[in-house]
Amino acid sequence: MKLGGRKLVLAGVVAVMAAVPMAVTATATAAATPTATFVKISDWGSGWEGRYTITNGGGSTLTSWRVEFDLPAGTTVGSYWDALMTRDGQHYSFTNRSWNGTITPGASVTFGFLGNGSGSPNGCRLNGQPCDATAPPTTSPPPPPPTSAPPASTPLAANGQLQVCGRQLCNRNGKPIQLRGMSTHGLQWYANCATHASLDVLAQEWRADVLRISMYIQEGGYETDPRRFTDLVHHYIELATARGLYAIVDWHMLTPGDPNHNLSRARTFFAEIADRHRDKTNVLYEIANEPNGVSWSAVKSYADQVIPVIRQRDPEAVVLVGTPDWSSLGVSGTGGGVDTIAANPVAASNLMYVFHFYAASHGDLYYNTLARAADRLPIFVTEFGSQEASGDGPNNFTMAQRYLDLMASKKISWVNWNYSDDFRSGAVFTSGTCGSGQFSGTGRLKPAGIWVRDRMRTPDDF
Repeated sequence: MKLGGRKLVLAGVVAVMAAVPMAVTATATAAATPTATFVKISDWGSGWEGRYTITNGGGSTLTSWRVEFDLPAGTTVGSYWDALMTRDGQHYSFTNRSWNGTITPGASVTFGFLGNGSGSPNGCRLNGQPCDATAPPTTSPPPPPPTSAPPASTPLAANGQLQVCGRQLCNRNGKPIQLRGMSTHGLQWYANCATHASLDVLAQEWRADVLRISMYIQEGGYETDPRRFTDLVHHYIELATARGLYAIVDWHMLTPGDPNHNLSRARTFFAEIADRHRDKTNVLYEIANEPNGVSWSAVKSYADQVIPVIRQRDPEAVVLVGTPDWSSLGVSGTGGGVDTIAANPVAASNLMYVFHFYAASHGDLYYNTLARAADRLPIFVTEFGSQEASGDGPNNFTMAQRYLDLMASKKISWVNWNYSDDFRSGAVFTSGTCGSGQFSGTGRLKPAGIWVRDRMRTPDDF
């Protein structure tokens, strides 16, 4: 999207705190009092994702709740959702948010978090009482063995390590495939829209294949707190992996438009990301979102310096390189087009070039450019919308469908902008959805959300 389309009202910001592991509670029984029960959702060896379910087994309504426990030294937590957290040494406390504090008799609410390390919580208490007040203290059961692969039904399990075969994105067997998915909005604004619950919906109801993790560099993003935003990206990679989704790490540079302005930052960031996730097969690296105001030679120079940093650590992963003029393959300006790129390509394997479009603004010229480019270059559409280039305004579903039909015929993978409740028409959820935590179904979707959900749910050809 062009400059000016991404300056947003801060809404629904969720602070991601330091690590908090998950507590283990006693066995749930048919109690006459509230209980808090812990389950481990997934385990990848060095960490895990867990969930607490607070059930009101009493006869009166709970108006607030507090779950607290202790963690052994060496165990920490990455991120959490649907609760507020405080910490005193190794003692952690989680309290309700404004929308989930009231629990009527027989009802339940949940919250979750990521744990780093192998330790388990102990001494769990709910509102000052044992988390299972009707049973004697029990020893926590041993955790399940780490899972090295998600269930066989997921996109990741079906395809494994991706590769570029000629001009196509292919799976581990060399079969050309098309991935379809959603992009987060800027993590500095809408982290509460990409949660455990919302990504369950994206993976299971929408049947997405890929999550694009959109980390802005300027505009209140990475440059303001590199540690926080790097940890956020780590967190979302783990959430995507646990659901069998591919994860695109989007270095969302937009202003200034020369990616070389952030070269040092990019090298530092991608070195850590690639080092941490080198053993995963689902991570793709989008190293420059929308270069603008510079020539292809400047973009290529940047790519030539960033890609080796990734390749030293993750030699097989697919790298996605933005193209001139807001990743329009040069159509939106004078930065060089398909001929320029084809005459002087980036010298790297498993590499694809990025194209972005917004159907209400970008008609036949853009459409024809994409059609011709796909016959000469490996293309991945990492961002598109059915509305105007600002991400707002009326939808042009007719033109958007033409693009989708073209991409299906040429097996061009795509990611839609964006999985948030921003007020603009391009955000799939209505305003306030992320704060409510209610993502399932279509009742909270805008027209663009219903449209793209319906098209993503059609069967994949893997």
